[in-house]
Amino acid sequence: MFKRTVLCAALIAAFCAPVSAWPADDKELAAIRAQIQEMKQSYEARLQALEQRLQDAQAATAQAQNAVADARVAAQDSAPAAGAPAPAAVAAASNVFNPDISMVLGGTYANLSRDPSQYRIQGFMPQDGELGPGKRSFNLGESELTMSANIDPMFSGRLTFALGAENDISVEEAYVQTRALSHGMNARAGRFLSGLGYLNGQHAHTWDFVDAPLAYQAFFGGQYKTDGLQLKWLAPSDMLIELGAEAGNGSSAPGNDRNRNGVGAKALFIHAGNDIGDSGSWRAGLSYLRTGAAERGFDNDGAAAAFSGRSRMLIADAVYKWAPNGNATQRNFKLQGEYLKRKESGSLAADGAQGAYDSSQSGWYVQGVYQFMPNWRTGLRLERLVSGTPSIALAGTMFPILEAYSPRRASLMLDYSPSEFSRLRLQVARDEARPGGADNQLFLQYIMSLGTHAAHSF
Repeated sequence: MFKRTVLCAALIAAFCAPVSAWPADDKELAAIRAQIQEMKQSYEARLQALEQRLQDAQAATAQAQNAVADARVAAQDSAPAAGAPAPAAVAAASNVFNPDISMVLGGTYANLSRDPSQYRIQGFMPQDGELGPGKRSFNLGESELTMSANIDPMFSGRLTFALGAENDISVEEAYVQTRALSHGMNARAGRFLSGLGYLNGQHAHTWDFVDAPLAYQAFFGGQYKTDGLQLKWLAPSDMLIELGAEAGNGSSAPGNDRNRNGVGAKALFIHAGNDIGDSGSWRAGLSYLRTGAAERGFDNDGAAAAFSGRSRMLIADAVYKWAPNGNATQRNFKLQGEYLKRKESGSLAADGAQGAYDSSQSGWYVQGVYQFMPNWRTGLRLERLVSGTPSIALAGTMFPILEAYSPRRASLMLDYSPSEFSRLRLQVARDEARPGGADNQLFLQYIMSLGTHAAHSF
C-alpha cells in the first residue's frame, strides 16, 4: 500500500510541475546528442584510420611477394646463362621457420647379372664406404634430412643426416661457415664434403647417374668428406678464380683414424671458369690431397690385410655447359670429366707378415648429358681405371685382389623430371670392374625433394 501511495504522489508532482522546467531538459538533451555525435565522428575517424593501415599492410605484403617472385624469376633466368640443366631439386621459397628443413627421398630397383655380394674393383684396395651397385631388386636409397639457417650476421649453419637403407643414421655434413668475411674470403668448420675435383662436393641426389664413378669408388669409397677447416678465396675478377685449402683429421678414405694430434689430411684446389659467348660456359680445376693411414684394413679375397703409409692424390677436372642463348629450359648439354691419380707408399701386412708397398694408380671418367626437350634428358658415361703393377716386398700371390687389372664401365641413362623437385631415371650399364665377365646392370630410380633447397653449384 505504501509503494502505491509513493508512485501516485510522484506522478502528480510530475504533471503539476511548472512549465518553465522543460526548456532546461531540452538543453540537456541537446548536449547529450552533441556528445553522441562527437563520439560517433571520433569512432568513424579511428575506423577509417585502421582501415587505411590494413590496406597499407596488405599492399606492403603484396609488394614483398612480388619482389620474391621477381627474384625467383631472375634466379631461374640467370642459371641458364651458365648452361645448367634443370636439377632434381633447386632453390625453393624459404619458409617462415628457423631453421629451414628439407628432405630427399630416393629408391631404386636393380637387376644385376652377377652376384653383387661378390663385387670388387680388381687391382685396388677396397675402401670403406659405398662400393658396387648395391643389392638386387627393390631397395630404399639413402635419404637425407637437412636443417640450415643463418645464425647471425656473421655465421650460418647446416646439418645433414644420411638415413641408410639398413636403418642406420650418420652425419653427412655438419658445419658452420662465415657470411661476411671481406676480400672474397670464406671459412667453413665442421664436417663437410671436400671441394676436391668437381663431383665430390655435390650430394648424390644431384648426380646425373645412379652411382658414383668407379674412380670415386676405388679411391674414396664413394665420396671424400672430412672433419676440419676449409678456407676459400674468390678473386675479384670478371672470370671465376677460386682458391681453396682444407685441413682435416684424415679419418676418411683413403686415410683412416690414426689416433694422433695435429692435421691428418691436407687438401689444396683451384677452380677457374668463364662464359663462352651467350650460350656456353666452362669450369676447370686442379686438386691435391695428402693423407695417411695406419693399419687401414681391407678384405684380401677372404683374408684380412692392412696398409700403413702415405697416400697422395692429384685430380684434374673440367666441365662445359651449353644452352642456346643461355636459355636451358628447352635444350642444354653438359660435358664433364675427371682424371684422378694416386700414389701410395708404406707397408702391407697379411698373415703375420709385413713388407714394403708402393703403387701408382689412376682412373678417369667422361660423361655427357643432353636435355633434348623440357623435362627429358639422356646421358652417356664412359670410365676406366688403371691399377698398375704395385711393388710389394711380400709374395704377390698373397694379395690376389691387387693383381693388375684395368676395370672399365659404360653407362647409359634416361631421366624425366616432372618438376624441379622430382626425378625418375632409367639406367643401364655394362660393368667390367672384376674378372669373370661383364655385369649387365639395369636400374630404375626415383628422387624426390621436399622443402627448401639451396641452389646447386655450377
